[in-house]
Amino acid sequence: MDVSQRVVLHVGLMKSGTSFVQRLAAGNRDLLAERGVLFLGHNWAAQVRGVSDVLDRQRVALEPEDGAWQSLVDEAAAFPGTSLISMEYLGPAGPAKIAEVVESLGGLPVEVFVTARDLGRGVPAMWQEALKNGRDITYDAYVAGVQARAEGLGRRFWREQNADAVARRWAAGPGVSGVTVVTVPRPGATVELLWQRFAEALGVDPSGVELPGPANESLGAASAEVLRLLNTRVEDLDYGQYVRRVKQPLAKKTLGARRGAEPPVGFEPPAWLHQRSRKMIEGLRGSGVRVVGDLAELEPLTVPGVAPASVPVEEQLAAAVAGLEGLARRMRPKGRK
Repeated sequence: MDVSQRVVLHVGLMKSGTSFVQRLAAGNRDLLAERGVLFLGHNWAAQVRGVSDVLDRQRVALEPEDGAWQSLVDEAAAFPGTSLISMEYLGPAGPAKIAEVVESLGGLPVEVFVTARDLGRGVPAMWQEALKNGRDITYDAYVAGVQARAEGLGRRFWREQNADAVARRWAAGPGVSGVTVVTVPRPGATVELLWQRFAEALGVDPSGVELPGPANESLGAASAEVLRLLNTRVEDLDYGQYVRRVKQPLAKKTLGARRGAEPPVGFEPPAWLHQRSRKMIEGLRGSGVRVVGDLAELEPLTVPGVAPASVPVEEQLAAAVAGLEGLARRMRPKGRK
């Protein structure tokens, strides 16, 4: 085995620029490979299937084929440089699965990257992510569940968003020295800064890449409420059906595209979130993991906007009509005007 070989597992966190990193790495695959970093799989979907395979995920939109994970492992073993897997599903994995993932890599050196964003932005973003995956919980109930670490989405939030806990769990694989936390810049920073930090962590030249356009956009408050109400009516759809009929065409491609026409979902971080964020930051500082960026960027930020429950019904109607129009246009046969 070439001593320069290693596998970098970018394990999330969710809503921490993962889609940006994944689309950039996939879109610049050849250039990065020339620089010694291979984004494994012929496309990002191959990584989705591979990680779903090794984690034995049951709620999936892309059903993994037998050997999907092993195919990525084989590709990494054949590449003489750095192999990159970027999949936020890995972040909340437990100790047994983490050990299985690391062991499955057949002795290849492993490093773990955790991208992390402040929880002030994380709370409304994760509520919207729950809606995009078929949940119908109200915003207020979601925030209360996060505060109480309630069974279900409340506990899930902390398992997916506590950067300190995720970093410590994954350190059991490569050790603390093999874990890097990359902080997401504050609003107003250039879009390139997150990539520059990620590239610094990788040890690759960041210049000359083609930056991807927006993806996985946040919803406006009216659209979020419309999606939530719709979810109460389509609970009979299985997850694959929901992704194909609602999540992709409506939530992501139609309602997400009109975020600039609506007030955003607002959030004023309460005292308990500041306290827990400080504990998380202190934990990371004391853990010994490498940090690229600034842990101070994980202090919760206020998100300007409105409460979804206060959105006037007229604005909800406008969002609903826009959603219907978008779906109607997407059903038009290709080639027809």
